[in-house]
Amino acid sequence: MADPANSTSSPFDLVILGAGSGGYACALRASQLGLTVALVEEDKIGGTCLHRGCIPTKALLHAAELADGARAGASHGILTTFEGIDTVALHARKDKVISQLYKGLTGLIGQAGIEVVTGRGRLVDASTVEVDGEGGTTRLSAKTVVLATGSYAKTIPGVELGPRVMTSDQAMDLAQIPQRVAVLGGGVIGVEFASMLRSFGAEVTIVEALDRIVAAEEPSISKHLTREFKKRKITALTSTRVASVEADDQRAVVHLESGDPLEVDLVLVAVGRGPRSEGLGLEDAGVTVDRGFVPTDDRLRTNVEGVRAVGDLVPGLQLAHRGFAHGIFVAEDIAGLDPTPIDDVIIPKVTYCDPEIASVGLTSEAAKGAGKDVETVVYPLGGNGRSIIRGTTGSVTLIREKDGPVLGVHMVGLGVSELISEAQLAVGWEAHPEDIAPLVHAHPSQGEAFGEAAMLAAGRPLHAHA
Repeated sequence: MADPANSTSSPFDLVILGAGSGGYACALRASQLGLTVALVEEDKIGGTCLHRGCIPTKALLHAAELADGARAGASHGILTTFEGIDTVALHARKDKVISQLYKGLTGLIGQAGIEVVTGRGRLVDASTVEVDGEGGTTRLSAKTVVLATGSYAKTIPGVELGPRVMTSDQAMDLAQIPQRVAVLGGGVIGVEFASMLRSFGAEVTIVEALDRIVAAEEPSISKHLTREFKKRKITALTSTRVASVEADDQRAVVHLESGDPLEVDLVLVAVGRGPRSEGLGLEDAGVTVDRGFVPTDDRLRTNVEGVRAVGDLVPGLQLAHRGFAHGIFVAEDIAGLDPTPIDDVIIPKVTYCDPEIASVGLTSEAAKGAGKDVETVVYPLGGNGRSIIRGTTGSVTLIREKDGPVLGVHMVGLGVSELISEAQLAVGWEAHPEDIAPLVHAHPSQGEAFGEAAMLAAGRPLHAHA
């Protein structure tokens, strides 16, 4: 750890503001390539993903899956019972996972010889970062500054957070499971928490201003998820706007612009995430900021020479693995390796609700908007043996250019998060369905469903009708 009371005289090759997914990935890769690195972080290495996002939510969603499994045991001949949720043990398990990963990550950072500077950093100019820490203020000199400060949970103007109204940050540590929940927002965060809280026993209503939940996905995916949520008694109020929220220590009331108000025990505000760019001195240093985001070119260079930006700060997908890819790219680009720019279109997206959603590439609408002549096939998981065994419905939708490559793959169903990597290879390598169809997939596996979708698109279906 650097001593903030002492200024660093010799310039680092990189000074990175933020030690989340993009920042620490950049630091580790740069160190591997022989560059000197200072990593500035005011909280904990690992950022939102490790401590308040990806990892803890997926630990809780796995617990939710186990809760549903306990309820369903008898249908499989297993005599199980579900008696409730021990939130102390639930959070202890979640925190153990975080702690294990955090210990491993800090060990990697230490072994790499990366200098970690604890405190809040701000950009003074293209080659200087000022850090306010417990021991005072220090200035770090840099050949390149990388902005990697991530994002924060957005709220709704006029809606005040408190014991009964919270974002995902606070909902990660609920001391008890509420009986009735209103989730404001039907995007990724909203449907994941709705799914989780329903599995834990809460009555859940999603309020979404758009005409469907998970609106960034293929319409058929939204339709399937809505149908499955209805079976699970999760209500989705779409095309519905929130007028106001009232709350006291006992309850909360969500007033809608149309329809009856919702009286609940908890309101979860899940309206997305905003870029964390305030207070970084960006405008004063001449860096362009647009609605909080930092625009870059395809090599993640800002408008100021020597200043790069990665991850959620950069307009586009807000995903931890995009941050990893950005960080690695910047380190390799600075080291002169000339890496290929990161293309958001071939970055896979996964939503870990029940049923899961996984997609990569273009939607049919986006493909048509790009002037493509497209063909779309749908292979239902009802024809896949492993899916039937696991008790899931869903589908694999494959979009191809007519007589051309795969443009997009969109999946819904239990376990489809583990199928997306093969789909990403197909889209990223511009494979034709005819290239994929001859590949042999293990039986019985859900991976066969992707293979069957490719066979269907290639005009040689086995367990489906063309």
